[in-house]
Amino acid sequence: MSTNNASTLAATDAAQIVLNTIRRPVVMVGPDDRITYANADAEDFFRSSAATLARTTLERFVPFGSPILSLIEQVRERLAPVNEYRVDISSPRLGLEKIVDIYAAPVPELPGSVVVMFQERSMADKIDRQMTHRGAARSVTGLAAMLAHEIKNPLSGIRGAAQLLETAVSDEDRALTRLITDETDRIVSLVDRMEVFSDERPIERYPVNIHVVLDHVKAIAKNGFASRINILEDYDPSLPPVFANRDQLIQVFLNLVKNAAEAIGSRADGEITLATAFRPGMRVSVPGSQDRVSLPLEFCVHDNGSGVSEDILPILFDPFITTKTNGSGLGLALVAKIVGEHGGVIECDSSPRGTTFRVLMPAWKDTVLVAEGQSEGSKA
Repeated sequence: MSTNNASTLAATDAAQIVLNTIRRPVVMVGPDDRITYANADAEDFFRSSAATLARTTLERFVPFGSPILSLIEQVRERLAPVNEYRVDISSPRLGLEKIVDIYAAPVPELPGSVVVMFQERSMADKIDRQMTHRGAARSVTGLAAMLAHEIKNPLSGIRGAAQLLETAVSDEDRALTRLITDETDRIVSLVDRMEVFSDERPIERYPVNIHVVLDHVKAIAKNGFASRINILEDYDPSLPPVFANRDQLIQVFLNLVKNAAEAIGSRADGEITLATAFRPGMRVSVPGSQDRVSLPLEFCVHDNGSGVSEDILPILFDPFITTKTNGSGLGLALVAKIVGEHGGVIECDSSPRGTTFRVLMPAWKDTVLVAEGQSEGSKA
């Protein structure tokens, strides 16, 4: 083999390695729209092997009338890259609600050929929602500090005055003074709950066994608000520890399981499923730093209730958003705050058949050392 041929082969192998490393589906289509190349992620995305993809056209894998084909033709005509955002390519083959951003560019060395890269919107939307939830939690933080200072002090005066009046009024009016006392107590209780948001101290984090946390939450639920609901487990036993605060994780999942129980209500076939899984590939910024962390640990709380209405879903984690008659709308806002401070992401998928809250969290950074027998003590 000549030196030139060997260099060309080495460059081709290197290009193949690079494209398979990119965590995005990438394909190249020829002048006849046949797929001439597909990287490893494209095989997963189109649910077909590279050999199968190479025997057919892109048209077979996208829905009828998809703008992808006209986009590719536009690239050929302009000989320039084209981007298209939020393109719906949902189909039975690719899956429902498949929304992607498309990046297409010509290949000058191969006239008529176009390279197409897909980016699923779900990843970008998770990051967008994460930043929205953190912003909502910050707004509650400022409101909590203001309420604690400006409201609790005058409320104590109102309550004291009502108690003094109670000793000097008739039995008929005493009911009104008790009403004032009860209502001031209720407002103070609400402000106390909101003061949790103003706690900006650094979180003490350490390796935590998530299954121990979920078992604890399940025991609380079964002995209280979810005593008549079947709680199932779908755990990955090989999951590494999560880098988190155990008490705050209990607070998060207790809130989520309680929400699930309330969504189920009194239906006889109510079920809540607690699930854990390893999902590599998600990286986001840590609040207050320039670091980016991987969030490979996925924890889900699923219920078979009636679901969340579509108009509430986009703002579900905002403060004071609730569908409960006597709810304050702070539970899920607090959950979003805690998850965000851990550098994690929380999202909600809902339909009339049920709701799934999905929490993505970082693994303990020294998991590799633990696997090699260099374990440190765990507080889990």
